[in-house]
Amino acid sequence: MELFAIISFFLLGLVLGSFYNVVGIRLPQKVSFTNDRSKCPSCHHTLSWYDLIPVVSFLIQRGKCRYCGERISILYLVIELLTGILFAFSYMMIGFELELIKVLLLVSLSMIVLVTDLKYMLIPNKLLLFFLPFFIILLIIDPIQPWWSPIVGAIIGISLIALIIIVSRGGMGAGDMKLFGLLGLVLGSEKVLMTFFLSCLLGAFIGVILMLFGIIKKKQPVPFGPYIVFAAIISYFFTDRILSFYVQFL
Repeated sequence: MELFAIISFFLLGLVLGSFYNVVGIRLPQKVSFTNDRSKCPSCHHTLSWYDLIPVVSFLIQRGKCRYCGERISILYLVIELLTGILFAFSYMMIGFELELIKVLLLVSLSMIVLVTDLKYMLIPNKLLLFFLPFFIILLIIDPIQPWWSPIVGAIIGISLIALIIIVSRGGMGAGDMKLFGLLGLVLGSEKVLMTFFLSCLLGAFIGVILMLFGIIKKKQPVPFGPYIVFAAIISYFFTDRILSFYVQFL
């Protein structure tokens, strides 16, 4: 039964991950993602159902469009697999609890942000506003303790990024600030601080590696949203363990 549930959440994540790809690509362009059929971005050929099977279609077609032969972005495959893995992992960590809904929403938001920020360097307001009511409702039903932690977390998240924007004169975007505010509401004060620390650490570490390999240049604008959402997921599950590990070396 347990294995069946894990596999089910993984498959659900694959399917939703495919949909999140569509949302992330179309939302910033203000293109409908509910009615329009999926098309190849290169030849604009309408795709059949067998072209859209998560992971499987990408592998069978060797990462290329069946109709024009143009290469398909690896991002599609990555988002599908990441969503599936994180859905299954979330269930394994939490089980069938109300909290699981909040985590799955957090993962869903994170995956769409990955697509929009990597492709357009943009975190749409509509995306954040869509998820906000769901998180507020869950906070009312299953509040974080102490009760003031989400409010303080949102204030901390917004304030930290706003300070960076002012000091760096636009070194980060308003989308990052709004995302941090929403994450502060979801995670609470302690975990949003951990998210800030980890996102800066990840950004610096990966940024240095990318510069060493010549993938990006010094002072080249890079999306920070991916570091934020990965740090948020790590913080959600492992803040207590990270702090415990740190205290042992004090």
